[in-house]
Amino acid sequence: MPRPTATLADWLARYETVTSQGIELGLERVGDVFARLDTKRPGHVLTVAGTNGKGSSVAMLAALLRDAGYRVGAYTSPHLRRYNERIAVDGRPASDDEIVRAFERIEAARGDTRLTYFEVGTLAAVVVFADREVDVAVLEVGLGGRLDAVNVVEPDVSLITSIALDHQEWLGDTREAIAAEKAGIMRSGKPAVYAEIDRPAGIDAAATEIGARLYAAGRDYGWQTDEQGGWSYTGMAVQLDDLAAPALSGEFQRANAAGVLCTLEAAGFGEILSPERINRMLTSIEVPGRSQRFSDRHRWLFDVAHNPAAAEGLAATLESAPPQRRVAIVGMLDDKDTSAVIEPLLPFIDDWIAVSASNPRAVPAAELGRRVALLCNGPCLIADSAAHAVAEARRRSSEGSEIVVFGSFYTVGPVQDALGL
Repeated sequence: MPRPTATLADWLARYETVTSQGIELGLERVGDVFARLDTKRPGHVLTVAGTNGKGSSVAMLAALLRDAGYRVGAYTSPHLRRYNERIAVDGRPASDDEIVRAFERIEAARGDTRLTYFEVGTLAAVVVFADREVDVAVLEVGLGGRLDAVNVVEPDVSLITSIALDHQEWLGDTREAIAAEKAGIMRSGKPAVYAEIDRPAGIDAAATEIGARLYAAGRDYGWQTDEQGGWSYTGMAVQLDDLAAPALSGEFQRANAAGVLCTLEAAGFGEILSPERINRMLTSIEVPGRSQRFSDRHRWLFDVAHNPAAAEGLAATLESAPPQRRVAIVGMLDDKDTSAVIEPLLPFIDDWIAVSASNPRAVPAAELGRRVALLCNGPCLIADSAAHAVAEARRRSSEGSEIVVFGSFYTVGPVQDALGL
C-alpha cells in the first residue's frame, strides 16, 4: 500500500503495476469488495452500455439532469488526458484528494481480493458519489455489460445505445452474441431502453427472460428530422417539437439523444423535459474526443473512433462537410480491426500519418503505417511520437484543410497534450 502521504499519481502507478491491466470479466471479486465498502446508494442509478454512443449519452443525461437541479455523478472510461475525468460530479472531475481517499477505502476493504485497474476505478467512483451524496449516478459500462464491474451497482433504468462488432474475443463474434452480453445490465421489473432502430432479436429475448420492461426505438418511442436539421421526439407520454440539432455532430447523435430522452422518461424524470431545456443543453454540449473540433492556425477534428461502426459514423461526418483536403493522424490498439476502421475513411483522407497509441497494446507505428499504405495504395508517414505527428500534420496542411485525429483514446489524448489543449 502506498505511504500515507501518497499522491494520486503514486496510487495510479501502484495500480498500474500490481493490478491486472487486462480484462477479467466477472462480478464475484468486485462484488465482494463492493459489499464490504457498504456505500450509500444514490437515489437514482442510470446504467449505460453499448458499442458506440455511450460517452455521448452519459454526457447528455448528466447535462439535462444537472440543469434541472439534480446533483449528478457521471462515471466514464477511459480518460483522454487525466484520470480524474472518469469520475465527475456536477460536470467537474473529482479532485485528486477525493480519489485518493476512495482508493484508501478500497484498499482497506479489499484484503487479499485481486482487482483489475478498471474494477478499482469503478469502485472509486461509487465511493466518491456516495461521499458527495449525488442524487443521480450515471454509469458507463466499460465492456459488454453482464460481467462488467459497473453491473454490481443496481440500476433503476438501463440504456443500451447500439450494438456492433467490437471486443469480439470477449463478447462474441456476432451482433446477437454481443447483444446477449450487453443485455445483462437489464433488471427484472425495471425499464430498459434500446436506442438503435436496428434491434437484434436477442435484446427482446433477453428482456423477456429477465423480465425487464423494454422500450425500443422505433416501436415505443421515436424521432423525426426536418429539412432544416431540427428534429422532434415522440415519447411514451411526451411530444417534443422544435428541437435543435445536438452540438455533437452526426445523424446518429439524434438517435443517442432520443434514447436519452426515453431513459429520462422511463426513470420518472419526464417533467424536466422541455424543448427549451433540451435545446439549451444539447446544443452546447461537448464530449472530449467525440467529434471534437479545435482551431489554431489549423483546423482539427478529434474522434476516438476505434471500431468499424464508429469509423462509419466519422466517415459520415466528413462526407457531410464541404469538400476539403484532409490529413489524418491515426493510432490504434492491436485488438482492433484495422482494415475495417481505415477503409470507410479512405475517400476522405488525402495524407496519412501513423503513430503508436500510448498503450502497451498499441500497433507499432511502423506496422500500422504499413497496413494503412496497403489500404490506401499510397504513402503513410511514420511518426515516432504524438509531437512528431502534430508537427508533420501541420507541415502537410494548407489553408482550408483539416487535420483528423482518430483511432483510440490513447491517440487522441496524447495528440491533444502535444497541442497543449
